[in-house]
Parts: sequence; C-alpha cells; structure tokens
Amino acid sequence: MRSSDSFRRYLILGLSVPLVALNVWILAQIFSYFEYVLTVITVAAILAFLLNNIVEGLQRLSLRRDQAILLVLLITLAALGIAGFVLIPLTIQQATQLLQGLPGWLENGDRNLAGLSRFANSHSLYFNLEEIRTQLTVRAQALLELLPGFAIGTLGRLLDMVLILVLAFYMLFYGGRLWQGLINLLPAPFGAVIGRSLRFNFQRFFIVQLLLALFMFLAMLPVMMFFRVNFGFLFALLIAASQLIPVVGATLGIGIVVLLVILQSLRLAILVGIAAIVLQQVKDNLLAPKLLGNMIGLNPLWQFIALLIGARMAGLLGVVLSIPIAGAIKSSFEELKPIRQPPVQASKRLPPRQS
Repeated sequence: MRSSDSFRRYLILGLSVPLVALNVWILAQIFSYFEYVLTVITVAAILAFLLNNIVEGLQRLSLRRDQAILLVLLITLAALGIAGFVLIPLTIQQATQLLQGLPGWLENGDRNLAGLSRFANSHSLYFNLEEIRTQLTVRAQALLELLPGFAIGTLGRLLDMVLILVLAFYMLFYGGRLWQGLINLLPAPFGAVIGRSLRFNFQRFFIVQLLLALFMFLAMLPVMMFFRVNFGFLFALLIAASQLIPVVGATLGIGIVVLLVILQSLRLAILVGIAAIVLQQVKDNLLAPKLLGNMIGLNPLWQFIALLIGARMAGLLGVVLSIPIAGAIKSSFEELKPIRQPPVQASKRLPPRQS
C-alpha cells in the first residue's frame, strides 16, 4: 500500500513538471504578443501601489479617499513639472552630447588603453586590451546609429509616461474593486493569502528600491561634481536607475559608468569606481538590511534563478518584477502550509493500572 502511494505521488510530481513548463511557455508567448499593453498596465499598477501608501496616509488625516487621491494627483503633477523643466531636459541634453562626443572619446580611450597596455606589459601582465577597444568601438557605433531616432524615442517615452500616470490614477479610484474581484476568483483560503503577500512584497520592495536608488544618486552626484567628471549628472542617474534591477543591477550600472569614464581619463575612472563601490557597500550592508530586513527571505541562488526566468519570460520588466513575485510565492506557500496540513490529534492516555 505504501509503495502504491509513493508511486502515485512520484507520478503526480513527474506529470506536474511538464505542465508547469508548458504553462510558463504559454505565458511567455502571451506576454510577447501583448508586451506593450502588459508593460504599461504593470508599470501603472506598480505606481498605483506606491501612491496608494500616500493616499492611505492622507485618509488617516480625516480626508476622504477621493480628496486624498486628488491631493496626491496635484503633488505628483507638481513633482513632474519640476522634473520636466529641470531634470528631464538636463538628462536629455547630456545624453545627446554624450552620444555625439563618443568618437572623440574613443580616440582618447585608445590612448588610455595603450598606456594601460604598456603598464601591464612592463609588469609582465598580459591582457587582451585590443579586444576591449574593439568592443567599445562597436558599441559606440551602434549608439551613434541610434542618435537620429533619439528625439523621437524620447517623445514616445514621454507619451508613455503620461498614459501610465493617467492609468495609475484610474487604478487608485477603481482598482480596489478590480483587485478584489480577481482575488475572489481564487479559492477561499488561497485568495486572501496570495493577495496580502503580493501587496506586501510589491509595495515594500519597490519603495525600498526607490529609496536606495535615491541614496545612490544623491551620494554619487557630489562625487561626480568633486572630480569634475563630464556628464556627471547623467552617470549618477544611470548608477541610481540600475539599482532598480535586483541582484546584478548595481554592478552593471557601475561597470558601464566606469567604462565610459575610462574614455575620458583612466585616473578619473579609478576614482569614480572606488567611490561607487564604497557607496554601494554602504547601501548593501547598512541601509538595505535595515530597510528590507528579511522581507524576501530567498536564497541568493533562488534570486538569481528567478532573475533568469523573469528575463526569459518578459525581458527587463521580468527582471525587475522577478524578485518580488518570487518572494510573494514563497511567503504564500509558507502561510498556506499550516492550513493544508491536517490538525494533529492529541493521543489518548490510558488510565493507570490499578495495583
């Protein structure tokens, strides 16, 4: 009897693996077909999640929900207006100048790499720096080919931002009922648990990531100004934005910035790299543990696997969403596990034998 139960359990497990793989493949195909729509809806939902915290805080100050949403809308429009007149034009200007100046930077980069090569060879260290120079040239030429469409692409992104903002505020007004309706489609013990887990993981994860990104931007900007790095504002913004990509984003952003600064000056690149790594260690070892705590609770290996799966299914958006989704799945299973286990009955004690 036990062997039959074990065989049935292994058979169910063996059949469930290909079914899960098939469902994942189907979801990837659906996402690739509706990629633009799903991306806009997802980003708008994340923005609504974040703004909902402010709305609920204003509601605790005796404001009605509609009044709180309208006040948040005014604050958001004011913040976007300041960004639109100050930050966004500066970012676009520096990005355009960076792309236009890349050919001259490459010539300077050749000299820097040649000097580094001579230094390495004089110390019996042999690196294939020619391959690095070739790759930098190829990437720079690809970026220059994209330059004519940069302004059009920027306009398209601005229109997407307006669409996302409008949709996010519609979600603040009407998204609660839609969310509850989706949760109610799930069986009774599962819906409430999954809903709480998704809400908690998404809200806290993205709030913390935005705070950490803001810290890196505010910390790196004075460093760039102190060392007088060209396009320092753009580089600090790039390092900060890369923090939104879990696990590998910080290393990727710092690496790209250091490679670009090498084209200006090898000495500057070393100084900027050291400063960025020190600040990154402060963020990872002091700030992140206090803000995130053990919220995700995922083994680093599982986090990396979740990143790979998210990237394969939904590209950059999948990478950004993979960690909170994996954390929500884990916490949901942990909360549902005691519910699914049968209650343990206390064993009846025999009365003592009369002597």
